[in-house]
Amino acid sequence: MLMTPEEMAPAVECANKLLAELDRILLGHHEIHKLVLMGILSRGHILLEGLPGVGKTALVKALGQLLDLEFKRVQFTPDLLPSDILGGSILQMGEDGQRHLAFQPGPIFANIVLADEINRASPKTQAAMLEAMQERSVTLLGVTRPLPAPFFVLASQNPIELEGTYPIPEAQLDRFMFKLEVSGVDADVLSQIITERRRGEPPVPSWSLKNEELEGLFATMEKINLSQAVAAYIANLVALSQPNAVNGVAEVTRYLAYGPSPRAAIAMAEAARAAALLAGRPTVGFEDVKAIAPWVLNHRLLLNYQARLEKITSLELVKRLLEKVEPATLSLPKGFSEN
Repeated sequence: MLMTPEEMAPAVECANKLLAELDRILLGHHEIHKLVLMGILSRGHILLEGLPGVGKTALVKALGQLLDLEFKRVQFTPDLLPSDILGGSILQMGEDGQRHLAFQPGPIFANIVLADEINRASPKTQAAMLEAMQERSVTLLGVTRPLPAPFFVLASQNPIELEGTYPIPEAQLDRFMFKLEVSGVDADVLSQIITERRRGEPPVPSWSLKNEELEGLFATMEKINLSQAVAAYIANLVALSQPNAVNGVAEVTRYLAYGPSPRAAIAMAEAARAAALLAGRPTVGFEDVKAIAPWVLNHRLLLNYQARLEKITSLELVKRLLEKVEPATLSLPKGFSEN
């Protein structure tokens, strides 16, 4: 049975209060804050890409304070080792006077982990994050240990520095629900920052979300309805963005080396539910899917040489896809109805 807008009103008010507080702490990034909050409500990981000083790290730190969850930061560098993230066994003196190996958890054992400049670590160290991000657990020396719940990885990377950086593997990129581009702010916001905030320091949060309130938001997310028609729309967007798709969008597929995985459809469905919650609607609409699709798909479309030659970006391809695939003219997958 569907929720009514009245039943979900407390969760909507709570989520929007959190969004408003983020806007108060960090000026000029309302849309980024909204997308980050959608990612948190969807229990997804987020990759923030932007130049130094645009507020990526400050955003994640503010989020950790507002959610009142355990927050840890890992500064990724070329000499960082997997054990620096995951932890390891160390010798400790026991009560019996004998030395024993005891597991010392690494910073990955936290609710919110900021992987700062993640592309500066070696591929071996980046790979240490794969199990944690997908299965929310860490396996060392044959022992699997669950990570705290909820668990989020918010990573940052600089798009312009190439020396001393390593590309993020596609398998790891696919584990990020969103890839968000954080840009600078306009002159009005800059003027407000330098007149109201000495040394650019953001204000301290005036409140934080209680654990039961966060659990209430997650519970409401579980009740947001995703109709079969909207599910079919999501499925078609992903299926038609494959380079070998039958009846695919030619303006898109000709520029693709590889298309998105099924994780893209799952992420799109969950993020669309979060968009509906923030809007106070108990049912996901096509407009919710269109709003989040660019940030779910942009890092999952691997472009070919032709795209690079013509300077076509993945965001441009997603825009073309959304223009060509109209919900009203869908050929629904087998087993779906229009109701």
